[in-house]
Amino acid sequence: MKSNSEIKKEAVQVLELEAKALLNLASRINDDFVELIQLILNLKGRVILTGIGKSAIIAQKIVATLNSTGTPSIFMHAADAIHGDLGIIQQDDLIIAISKSGNTPEIKVLIPFLKQTNNKLVAIVGNMNSYLAEQADYILDTTVDREACPNNLAPTTSTTAQLAMGDALAVCLQTAREFTDRDFAKYHPGGALGKQLYLKVGDVANLKSQPSVHTDDSIKQLIITITKHRLGATAVINDGQIVGIITDGDIRRMLEKHDDISRLKAIDIMSKKPKEIEAEELAANALHKMRENNISQLLVTKQGSYAGIIHIQDLLKEGII
Repeated sequence: MKSNSEIKKEAVQVLELEAKALLNLASRINDDFVELIQLILNLKGRVILTGIGKSAIIAQKIVATLNSTGTPSIFMHAADAIHGDLGIIQQDDLIIAISKSGNTPEIKVLIPFLKQTNNKLVAIVGNMNSYLAEQADYILDTTVDREACPNNLAPTTSTTAQLAMGDALAVCLQTAREFTDRDFAKYHPGGALGKQLYLKVGDVANLKSQPSVHTDDSIKQLIITITKHRLGATAVINDGQIVGIITDGDIRRMLEKHDDISRLKAIDIMSKKPKEIEAEELAANALHKMRENNISQLLVTKQGSYAGIIHIQDLLKEGII
């Protein structure tokens, strides 16, 4: 059995081998890649990816990435294609076939049928002399020197190269489409990721509760206000404008400093220039601002007017954190 140090050493060797293979891909980004990007950008149909074995799994991941970044895509298993799934292909679609050898029996059987449809065929292939490479209209070379597998057999480095080439395609298409985080949110409405991209401060904060005191209000009045609204803070208002904030922490610090609080007013203990955020901003931005300033609440405004308070607990409840 290998020692801990030997296991670590082998893991590092695998990562270094695969990293080197990815760096080598950079020199293979050629005119075919650029022309393919332009072709897909102007495509009326969809991008259909196909493959067999581990390459099929990589194809499915690339399809998922393309779909989530604005390029409509479909996966078609190479083995199933010749048993009816060729009907997936429509006139304006583009086909990307992924294969390390480019000579697997399923791919060699499939390609003549793909050529009959007159759709453009792209090869993501690790053998530039293969049948797939010879038949393709565009070639993305993912040749690797060897697999990370010690027997140089199990697809490891080669599938990493395929995946990275697919990511390069997806990202270039995404930036060319000027695909923004708002667009991304449309395709990821579920889970914490989706919420970070579409939930706004106004959706999370309880804007029906707007605790506020005047600068001249007594300590008793502000404590009553904070207790009533249960947000751990209150805005301080003067002439209709926000001039400060008082939190539970401010009250504790006041009690530490003063034995007699009977003559103190809100203005005496408030924090001036409080941090604010517009209700239309993303809730994720509120979290960033809280973390940046090491605070738990932000005053929420609507078009410059006080609208309420958002607390870090509101973000926790929604899964933003």
